[in-house]
Parts: sequence; structure tokens; C-alpha cells
Amino acid sequence: MNAYYRYLNSLVNKNKQEFGNYENINWINLWNTDELEATRQKLIRASGGQTLFKGTKPYVNQISDGCKICGAGAWSCLFITGKCNANCFYCPSPQKQDEPPESQGITFHTPLAYAEYINYFDFKGVSFSGGEPLLVKDRVMQYLKAIRSLCNPEIYIWMYTNGILSDDKVFRELADNGLNEIRFDIGATNYNLNGIKMAKGLIPNITVEIPAIPEEKERLMKLLPEMINAGVTNLNLHQLRLTHHNADKLLKHDYTYIPAERPIVLESELAALEIMSYAKNTKLPIGINYCSFYFKYRFQKAGYRKILANKLKRPDDFITEKGFLRKRNGTAVNYEGLTLYDENKPKAAIETDNLVLKHKTYGVHRSLAKRVDVDDRDQIAITDLLTSTKGNIPERADLFDLWQYEFIEKGLREY
Repeated sequence: MNAYYRYLNSLVNKNKQEFGNYENINWINLWNTDELEATRQKLIRASGGQTLFKGTKPYVNQISDGCKICGAGAWSCLFITGKCNANCFYCPSPQKQDEPPESQGITFHTPLAYAEYINYFDFKGVSFSGGEPLLVKDRVMQYLKAIRSLCNPEIYIWMYTNGILSDDKVFRELADNGLNEIRFDIGATNYNLNGIKMAKGLIPNITVEIPAIPEEKERLMKLLPEMINAGVTNLNLHQLRLTHHNADKLLKHDYTYIPAERPIVLESELAALEIMSYAKNTKLPIGINYCSFYFKYRFQKAGYRKILANKLKRPDDFITEKGFLRKRNGTAVNYEGLTLYDENKPKAAIETDNLVLKHKTYGVHRSLAKRVDVDDRDQIAITDLLTSTKGNIPERADLFDLWQYEFIEKGLREY
């Protein structure tokens, strides 16, 4: 078994151990994976075969500017509150407390501090998420105004909402203060489009962003023309993911789980691809993309690492495609990662430098993510891997260890 398949096998073991208290998890079996893979490839071809970000984001027609910025790793998502007023069975986290605005574990108690952070790291896009942002609409407005008045005027700003508190006056105020895009999770409102209709003509770009629920596939297909008439230009379909928070609800559904870095729902992926195929074949004028778990796990994490690395690296650091800092030391290759902390967060036994800005001070922690010792007789193989632009997966364990910190894996993994 080569190193990559050993890695995949370790994911199987990790997932089954982590969720071992749940007896009714239907993990994918090898006996029908060839048939399932053939179905997936057929659906991708039927939807036009267009993909972005190394094959992890299949799409039809177009994707929004916000999605492009997200995939490029130039996006900051601000969780403006931790509280939500919906009760979606698929939600991966509790979302019961109104907490201070935070992004990547860093709290931003003032709009000035957040705008300064956006400028310092040169983010190209910002989103307001939650929880439900419209529960704290005045807070959203404060942060939106700060970004528009203090940051690059070209920055692209969008907001997520479940639409329960939709209000045309609020939408008009958001638009007047420069919100570029609004994204509705209509799964929270039984696929009601009233909020979208209120936003039409006010906010420039309207997107529906929902998990692909297998049971709702036919319903969503029939709803697409009405969504288009209501002003929706893009539909983003996420893959359902199993967490400890949603397990009791999610496991009541007859789903099959794939043991990736996190457990993901196979039928959710196939539903997304089938909806895309339907839109392509019926020539519907709407952009649809499948925001796969692999896209989010690989590109969003790497993107944030690179944002930090580009600003905080030392002169002799090399930034890998994965966003780690590489250094050669004889036959060893070291990979380091940067973490940004709230300065006052307890950091027992962690040595940090400080990043001191006008409105906030951060702790910067530089840690060894991986040390790979390689045979000095294999310098050609090592150099070939480190200078490659293809990122092909090596079979040897030591080279695979290097590859994991160098390159972003291509495509949707075979079932």
C-alpha cells in the first residue's frame, strides 16, 4: 500500500473512532464504489465538465465574485454573532450565544480594529456570517460602514442570512452602505423566496447558498425558474457534513458517509451534481456551483495560511502552495505555520511575538508543523518534488510527507 492510500486508511480509522458512539452510521462500502464513481463522473460531464480550483469546484455558467475571492484565499469571514434564530437539522454547530464578532478565532470588539486588520493583511473580500447577522443588524451596519470608509473601495462585501428577518428597509440600508452581495439559506425557511424578492433591485447580487439536501433535490429543480425570476443569479450548493452537534438529527436520514478529513454525505454530493446537470440541460440562466468539502477544506485553510505568511514571513522563508513556510536544513525539511492570536488570550507555554497595530495587538505564534528527514542520497528526488509545478502524489512515505505540506490535492477524491 503506497503512502497516499495509507493516509486515506488513517482517515477511515480516525472517523470511525471519533464517531464510535454512534452505532447507526452507514459508512461507504467498497462493493459499490465503482458504480457510484461512474455516476458522479457522468453527472459532472452532463453539467458541462467545468471546474475551478484544481477540480474541487464543479460549476455551471458562472460563479459569484465572492466565490472567486474565497477560492483565491483573499477573503475574511467575520462571524458577527454566534446566535441564530433558525433550527436547521444540518447545522454543524450550536449557534446559541450572541458572541463578539470574530474571525479565525480572533475577536474584533470594534469596527476600527477589524477594518485595520483587513487593511494590514490586504484582504480583497469580506463576508458577514453567524449565527444570523440580521439579529444584530445595527452591528452589521457599523462594521460595514467602517470597511467602506476605511478600506480599499474595491473590496467585495457580502452577507449570509437565513431570511427570517428579511426587511426591505434593512436591505436598502445595506445596499446604500455598499453591500455587494447577499446570500440566502432558503433551507431555513422551507424554501420560501419572500426575502429574496424584497432584496431584488436593492442589493446588486443575490445568491442562494444552501446544503444540497438529497430529499429536496426535485423540489429545488422545480424552484429554479422562480428563483431566477426573483432575482437570484447564483446558487451555491454545499456538501452535508456530520458533526457531533448535528449527528442526532443527521443520522435519522438514510445517508451514506464518506470518511474524509471530516465525515461527509455521499448523497449530498450526487444531489448537487444532478441539480447542476439539470440546469445545464434545460439551459437555465443561473450560475450553480458545487462547493465541495474538499474545496473548503483545502483552499480556505491554505488561503488563510498564505494571507498570514505573505505578511509575516521572514526573508528566508519559502511559502508553499499549501501556505506553510519551508526551510531546508541539511537532509531535513522543516515546515512551519503561523497563527494569529488575541494578545490577551491565555497561551500557556507558547512563545509569541507581538503584532502591534493602532487599534489592536495580536500574538503571532510560529510553530513547527512537520519535520521530514530524508536520505541524503535522494537529493534529486527531493529537489524534483519541491520544484515541481504538477504536484503529483509520490508513493514513498518520506516524499509523501513533503508533498502534504507543499501542494493542494487535486480534484474530488474517488469514492
